[in-house]
Formats: sequence, C-alpha cells, structure tokens
Amino acid sequence: MPKQAVVLVGGLGSRLGEKTRLAPKPMLEVAGRPFLEYLLDELSRYPGIEDILLLAGYRAEQVVEAYDGRKRRRASISVLSEPALSGTGGALKYAAPMLQERFFLLNGDSFFDFNLFDLALRAEGSSALVHMALKREQPGDRYGRLVLDGRKVVEFLAAGSRPNGPINAGVYCVNRSIVSLIEKMPCSLEQTVFPLLAAKGQLEAVPYDGFFIDIGVPADLDRAHEELPIRLKRPAVFFDRDGVLNVDKAYVHRVDDFEWVSGAREAIKLCNDLGYYAFVVTNQSGVARGYYGVDDVHRLHDWMTDELAAVGAHIDDYQYCPYHEDGTVEVYRRVSARRKPAPGMILDCMKAWPVRREGSLLVGDNSRDVEAARAAGMPGYLYKEGDLSVFLRSLLKTRSSFD
Repeated sequence: MPKQAVVLVGGLGSRLGEKTRLAPKPMLEVAGRPFLEYLLDELSRYPGIEDILLLAGYRAEQVVEAYDGRKRRRASISVLSEPALSGTGGALKYAAPMLQERFFLLNGDSFFDFNLFDLALRAEGSSALVHMALKREQPGDRYGRLVLDGRKVVEFLAAGSRPNGPINAGVYCVNRSIVSLIEKMPCSLEQTVFPLLAAKGQLEAVPYDGFFIDIGVPADLDRAHEELPIRLKRPAVFFDRDGVLNVDKAYVHRVDDFEWVSGAREAIKLCNDLGYYAFVVTNQSGVARGYYGVDDVHRLHDWMTDELAAVGAHIDDYQYCPYHEDGTVEVYRRVSARRKPAPGMILDCMKAWPVRREGSLLVGDNSRDVEAARAAGMPGYLYKEGDLSVFLRSLLKTRSSFD
C-alpha cells in the first residue's frame, strides 16, 4: 500500500478571476477553512499514509508557511516549491527525487469521497503506470469524459461532447517511472502524458460513486461552501473487537492468538466503500488485571491495520479502555466512563471526528455493547456467528441514503 500522497497545489486558478489574485486556489477559504484542509483531513484518515508532499507553485510561500514541517494525525507534511510554473507534469518531474516508488497523486482543487485504499488495491499486480479514480456520473458540460474498455482508458472525450458519464476525478495511484515520460516543459499530465499512457495500454481507471466537487469555477466554489462540510459529516459503524472482529479467546493481546472472524475485514472495507467511518471501541481490562500492557494493545492494533490495508480497508480510530475497578495494576484500577456499558469511547469518537449520529450504529457481542450504543444515542446490534460482512450489509443503508 502506498505510504505517500502527493498533492498538486501550484495552479494559477485563472477561471476564478480576482479570487486567486492573492492566494493559490487550494488555499481559498471554504466554509471557514482553506480548501486544502479538507484534503489533508481526508488523506490523514488512512493509517498507511505517512508522508504528504505538497507541490506548490503560484503563491507558494503561503503553502510553505501554513504546512511545511507540520503533521496531520500520523502523516508528516512537506512542501516543495517549483522554481517556475511548469504544469502538473512539470511539478511532478521537479519532485522526482522525493517521490516513492508508488504514491497517491491528487489535484489540490478537487475533493472526491471514495475509498482510496481500494484504488491502490486494484493497482497491485497491474502493468499500468497510472490508475485513475473516476466519478461514475457527473452531469454538466464543463467536464471531459473517458471511454473505457474494461479498466483500460481508450479515449478522452472533449468537454461538452456528452452530458453525462464518467469523468477524471483528479485522484491517481501512480508508479514513479511516469517521470521518464515527462520531457518538455511546461507539461500537462492530463493533456500530454495520460493520452500517451492510454495509447500504450498503461492507463487504467476505476469508477466510484461518492461526493465530488471541483472548485475551479466560481459557481462550484460557492457550492463547496454549502455542501462540503455537510457531506463530510458521515455516519459511523462502531465495532466491538473481541468476539466481533476476532474470535474471543479471552484477553487476546498477541498476534499469534488473533484470529479474524469470518468476513470481519470485508465488513470494515464495506464501511470504507460506502463512506462510513469505521471505529473500534473495545474494553481491555486485561491491562488493569496485569495480563498485558498498553503497548501490547497498540502493537496488536498496528498489526490489524496492516492486515486491513492488504484488503483495501482501514479503521479510522481505535478506542480502548484499560481500566477496571477490580484491577490489580493500581494506575488502571478505577471506574471509567469509557468502559462499556458507559458510552465514553463512542462519545470521544464523536468529539474527535465529524460523525453524523443519524445512520450510525454499533456491532457488539454482548449486552454491554448494546447498552453503550443506546446511551450514546444510536442503535446497537448483537453479532453472534456467521459472516460479519453479510450481517453488517443487512444493517447498513446504501451510500445513496446519505449522499
């Protein structure tokens, strides 16, 4: 799974006129925050992404001042300023020494809500240098369209040629060797490199549903103010861990003892694909009882994260409670509002993330889980046996229910 995301933030934004005279397009304010903030929040959801590289050009000093050397959750952010505006391909060529073997590439002026890890999963084992995420249906005359043969891109249609159909959403999984195709400057990936790759059969694309917006024109920038904050307030699925995601063997804390429940990883990916946040909320009284330490909990959750990434899935946040009133380890011997059936872990997730309570739910394996969910204002469901993804699919509404 790629550990690097590269964001193109150097364009002039000429179609926005006076709005970009003093600021680069991705730094324009949308609902009280720079538009780029929404992209960084979204990228940092993915636990495998450790490096975010911003390729700046126009008004680069603003991007450098705001982000260079900062962190967003687990990811470190750096900014590279190109010496002259060289187009999207030129910016990538200039950044070549900093690029990892495979990386995500995003346009800094558009937002697409889909499972980024799924795109990378589909790119594994393929000879294509670029895998492109498409918005499956985006009405309007200002977008060019793509024609596919299976997953291969075979033709680019000019803007206005069709009123609907898939469009390039500006998100890619890229092999670093693409840099060798970038020669004359300035260079546009979209106009020069991608058609060349398509002719060679090295450009593939995957259509996705989900909210998409491009702030390149005034009308859509205005629309972003209203829609983007609302769309990013997502429902969530809260998973108990032992007995739901893994077979409960009593105080599981070692990788060797961990056994995934049938369909557990697929259930988490289902949440990711449908646009739900996925959280783990687990009582871990074994810490208070002295059976293992908090480092063991973190180590196991890190291993779970790697296992999930291998199937294109991720957990947004792990919450655990190490406390118990009968514990033998003094520092953890106390009553805690985070220990289920109290709702503390759920409520802490809701404070830290823009969770929409409507449509959210918890999946547990005992009455404490259900009681905690109800105390947090959402339904809780008991999983007993069988394929967890089948069980969860029967509970979740389709993505369109909150689009």
